[in-house]
Amino acid sequence: MADQNSTEVIIMAALSTLSSSHISDLSHSIAALFHRHRRRLFSLLSSPTIFAFTLQHLQTISLHKKSLLIAHYLLLNLSVLNHFMRNNTTAPPYAGAGMKLRDLDAVLLLLLLCELHQNEPEALEPPPSFWRGVLCNYVANTMLKLTSFGASNGEVLMEYIEKVVKCRNFVNVMGRDSGGGDEGKDGREVATSVAAVVALPSVEVSGGGRECVICKEEMTKGRDVCELPCNHLFHWMCILPWLKKRNTCPCCRSRLPTNDVLGEIDRLLEDLAKIDDGGDRLYRECLCT
Repeated sequence: MADQNSTEVIIMAALSTLSSSHISDLSHSIAALFHRHRRRLFSLLSSPTIFAFTLQHLQTISLHKKSLLIAHYLLLNLSVLNHFMRNNTTAPPYAGAGMKLRDLDAVLLLLLLCELHQNEPEALEPPPSFWRGVLCNYVANTMLKLTSFGASNGEVLMEYIEKVVKCRNFVNVMGRDSGGGDEGKDGREVATSVAAVVALPSVEVSGGGRECVICKEEMTKGRDVCELPCNHLFHWMCILPWLKKRNTCPCCRSRLPTNDVLGEIDRLLEDLAKIDDGGDRLYRECLCT
């Protein structure tokens, strides 16, 4: 897995390929996303009932589930950048619609608690019944720092990168501490999402002599076969069992979407790395650092 420094390198390299207009659009979308999440956090802190419910939820779930919450939040943030890197000029869908409101509240509170513990470790020494007041005071004292509107594009993007890197670091550390096994390791096999498989096109073989690398048999001219996003062709009866177990192309190992959140984080970071001129080399070097 890419570490903290390599994740930052990958994102910075991808951002360097965007035009000034795309940078501006991306910054506005990220600022709007931050604003929505902060409004939700402020609502959470202002309601003793919602705060107590959310804190109780956090205290009852395992460390591994906490790590997955942050992983989902990281994936939502990476999806915003990935949307613009595909030269999509339309505004991305609200990056929060994929999370239940209870989970969004939980991850926003968890990240705030982690930030407070990092900056003021002694602040959380009182019993949890005092934490809402402590957090309200902390947020009030850092209000100017938390405000993205009115900030420059560069400031918004740097805050975004800092948030992504911090979440990636939390996922890596918390995953190891929770005994997550191989779930955080690059190269693990995860199934391709059903939606991605259904969307795969069927194309007609235009010429003979082309071999399906799975069964090693020739693909007959005029026969319909499956085409992966990387343009490699396979017999449908060969590729479907493969994709039920893996989300990689048998030829080039390029990744397809998966329902596994950690696998999707890997895939999006790999796609971002390939956008830069360094391509696969950059991503492989980052994995080795």
